[in-house]
Amino acid sequence: MYEWSETDLMVRDAVRGFIDKEIRPVSEQLESGELPPFGVLRKLFQAFGLDEMARESLQSALDRESGVVAEDGEKKDGGSYSGAGSMGVILNSELATVSLGLVASMGVSVGLTVGTIRSRGTLAQKKRWLPELVTFEKVGAWAITEPDSGSDAFGGMKSTVRRDGEDYILNGQKTFITNGPYADVMVVFAKLDEGDATVDRRDRKVLTFVLDTGMEGLVQGKPMKKMGMNSSPTGELFFDNVRLTPDRLLGESEEFAKKDGKASAKDSFVAERIGIASLALGIINECHRLSIDYAKSRMLWGQPISQFQLIQLKLAEMEIARINVQNMVFNAIERMQAGHKIPLSEASAVKLYSSRAATEVAMEAVQLFGGNGYMSEYKVEQLARDAKSLMIYAGSNEIQVTHIAKGLLADN
Repeated sequence: MYEWSETDLMVRDAVRGFIDKEIRPVSEQLESGELPPFGVLRKLFQAFGLDEMARESLQSALDRESGVVAEDGEKKDGGSYSGAGSMGVILNSELATVSLGLVASMGVSVGLTVGTIRSRGTLAQKKRWLPELVTFEKVGAWAITEPDSGSDAFGGMKSTVRRDGEDYILNGQKTFITNGPYADVMVVFAKLDEGDATVDRRDRKVLTFVLDTGMEGLVQGKPMKKMGMNSSPTGELFFDNVRLTPDRLLGESEEFAKKDGKASAKDSFVAERIGIASLALGIINECHRLSIDYAKSRMLWGQPISQFQLIQLKLAEMEIARINVQNMVFNAIERMQAGHKIPLSEASAVKLYSSRAATEVAMEAVQLFGGNGYMSEYKVEQLARDAKSLMIYAGSNEIQVTHIAKGLLADN
């Protein structure tokens, strides 16, 4: 069974120190939306050398793809930041205790956006967009969700591109796009409209393009007001006859897109849903800690409320949830490090359980704190709002049930 190593614990303590110094003092500005999260995240990348590691890792991967041999003659791993390894899990879970939105903005930019370009882009496209994205010098967004196609992302997609000579013309709208209002680079999915009315819109080819901020016809909407995850700006993208040259089509081939488009997005869904468990773990850990401290100090009828059995039951159930979600996280780390691929159905099960557990724990923490828990001065109020977003984010829990069932029925 995987356990935190001494190095992991040292990293965790260092991250906590960074949070206390750089994030807690500005948490109110982050949560109000007054302060966009990107400056804080860049400080994080610089403080832990994530920017330099990502730069070197990317260069090594690009050199290999270009046929350039490293000086030491050895192959080097070209991986980018991911929430799956122990470093990613520690960052995710610790940041989630103070500001869940920071993780969302970071994960979408250097996880989903970078990952899609790395897995599907040509060498030229990788060299063009990745160097500034992996170091967080530029902010990325990943745009697939639309007003009428949240869970039915591909079938209900209405954004279209049509050919215009060698170029493409993009029209449509995306919504609930993390980092959308401030993104420098956007990965956008759209259906190819070939002018054949007999072809069902649901069956049309999905193409993926990379857009840059400031392009003519592209409008990035203002940040939306949300219930939780307020440190992560979420907005809409509007496309009005945006002209896209062929070099913006990922893979620069429609045939490549036809074979790989949906599969690539599903791989991103797996990583995103497994990552939810580490966020849930962070929220559970913090709610648990705060609840224990409060139960010991809050006096009622001459004794701390920790002496009451109903309070003890709440704490015990929080501990059970903590153990279960931590075991899920450790299992994912262990299997991914061993090179095993986690199926979408299992990733959905992990997401469903962990998000539900985090929400239940956070709401019980609010209940344990009583009237204080309902006040924004107490952290559990924010944690409860943030936890609820995990049941919707990365695919609603209702759609996770469908993916789990499909996996079970296909295997049996």
